[in-house]
Amino acid sequence: MPTVRDILARKGTSVVTVTPDSTVLAAAQLMNTKGIGAVLVVEGSELRGIFTERDVMRRVVAEERPPATTVVGDVMSTGLVTAKPETTMDECAAMMTARRIRHLPVLGPDGLAGVVTIGDLTAFQVADQAATIAHLNSYVYENR
Repeated sequence: MPTVRDILARKGTSVVTVTPDSTVLAAAQLMNTKGIGAVLVVEGSELRGIFTERDVMRRVVAEERPPATTVVGDVMSTGLVTAKPETTMDECAAMMTARRIRHLPVLGPDGLAGVVTIGDLTAFQVADQAATIAHLNSYVYENR
């Protein structure tokens, strides 16, 4: 069964972070520049929360807060669901579906080890299925 470790080995462990005192505007601009839907919020080496596009809409735009002066620490999501490198893909998918989340920070023995998105799970499954199909086709055509 594939695990988070397998996904991170394929996609990399690079994580985009901001601090709780970053402004919403700076975080949104960073997300836009990187083409991502969320940034992890860290203080020192400790994971404090996540700031997502959904947070921008619900806690900034809908509440008419000024993004240039509102800090991420006031509007980020906390109480995070996290995964470990040995967490299976099925467990990740179940957690993400149950909690209706799209980003799953990965915590290893040395702290933050990466982040897995619902898109990462889908891409990994598609690649895995393509490899299985190629293998089965090869088997069928070689054994005719």
